[in-house]
Amino acid sequence: MDGHTRILTLQNGYHVWTRQVGRGPTPVLLLHGGPGATHEYLENLADYIPLDEFTLYYYDQLGSFHSDQPDDFGLWTVERFRNEVNEVRQSLGLERFILYGQSWGGMLAQEYALCYPEQLQGVVISNMVASIQDYVRYLSVLRQQLPPALQEEMAAFERAEDYFNPRYLEIMDLLYRRHLCRLSEWPAAVNRSFARMAYDVYGTMQGPNEFLVTGTFKNWDRWEDLHRIQVPTLLLVGAHDTMDPESVKDMGRRIPNAETVVCPSGSHLAMWDDPDHYFPPLIRFLRRVGQS
Repeated sequence: MDGHTRILTLQNGYHVWTRQVGRGPTPVLLLHGGPGATHEYLENLADYIPLDEFTLYYYDQLGSFHSDQPDDFGLWTVERFRNEVNEVRQSLGLERFILYGQSWGGMLAQEYALCYPEQLQGVVISNMVASIQDYVRYLSVLRQQLPPALQEEMAAFERAEDYFNPRYLEIMDLLYRRHLCRLSEWPAAVNRSFARMAYDVYGTMQGPNEFLVTGTFKNWDRWEDLHRIQVPTLLLVGAHDTMDPESVKDMGRRIPNAETVVCPSGSHLAMWDDPDHYFPPLIRFLRRVGQS
């Protein structure tokens, strides 16, 4: 991916990797998921978003592959990551910008819009609901769509905390290919991001995998605060997502200036498995908000 790379120094002395792609007048700061994934699975945004109209700022959050990876589990909190986003924004000199967050990045985007709205032109919340309990509830719905025998096997492995058993991983792969990315061959950028997952960060905050949440952010909930997000907001979700499309629609009703898009063939990575429905509304939103 072409662009200009900068390593930024945070106030705590650690370093994070950033890359500027494009030369358009409207800056868009991109927040990847995980926690602990990398920017790489978002690389295809630069293939669709017009780079003469927008400048994309990718960055690997602290702990992720291209940034520093400190051995300090006290760093892995929602509040510190939210404040890190503002530090990155300041270091990049973004005084008016659009914030895009996908999955965990969408959780951070909600946090940022609530706590640091002053510089925001708009916010994109992609493939994320407004509470972890809502996410967990819907995971149970998706798990129950498996044959009963597979459900029982999963539960047995989880009771034993045998999360790396080959058979358990086989069942996880089945769920991931239904709800994480529905392409028969996963793109190289997605595979790289998964291969480089920072499991100390992910395990601390999320848990063992996408279908079992045991980590420290399990009580996160912003449903009652959504009405305070006043900036223009775009909500994107896949019909086959790990996030409940009906919950995302409810978010759109609670956020005052929001638009909601459900990608009919998409999963959690709808930018890859349903780009025809993902990118046109995203680009329209970016153009509309960028001109305001």
